[in-house]
Amino acid sequence: MSSQLLDVPAGKIAAVVTSLEMLERPAPRPERSARGLTLQHIANPDLAWFRGLFRRVGENWLWFSRLVMSDAELAAIVHDPRVEVYVLKAGADEAGLLELDFRAADECELSFFGLAPAFVGTGAGRWLMNRAIERAWARPIRRFWVHTCTVDHQAALAFYVRSGFRPFRQQIELADDPRLSGLLRRSAAPHVPLID
Repeated sequence: MSSQLLDVPAGKIAAVVTSLEMLERPAPRPERSARGLTLQHIANPDLAWFRGLFRRVGENWLWFSRLVMSDAELAAIVHDPRVEVYVLKAGADEAGLLELDFRAADECELSFFGLAPAFVGTGAGRWLMNRAIERAWARPIRRFWVHTCTVDHQAALAFYVRSGFRPFRQQIELADDPRLSGLLRRSAAPHVPLID
């Protein structure tokens, strides 16, 4: 068996992306007490608000895709009636982001799913995933899918598998490092080497 190492150019980040799917609704997973947690649907979200929550939830995982979009590009997605944007609330705090994309026929993509740093490890993720599964399968879909990558939280892939998703594809993604352009702070994602 042979292997090949490929150099990643300076200024770039590389990640192994794993796509996962579920083809039927799984039994709900046990969750901790949901005291204080609510899920609020945000129809036609304000773009500045959306980008702010997206950054708070995703900066440590180098989420940047929605930050580089023009207002028109972002609005075309998050204002589409087939895309559902939710904010997870813990009391008055915005604790997480959930985005479900029903634009492809007969399926739902879990486009974005994440928690603000203070809520990681509190059980809020399981609570939010159970709500995501409920909402996705409330529609007549044949497939619910998501992708994660090696830049994401180290437990993300296993969490998705425990939730009922099964891997079906891996890809390599190469992108400009958003920390070098100033899009994200240089100290974001310390688990990903910064090579400029």
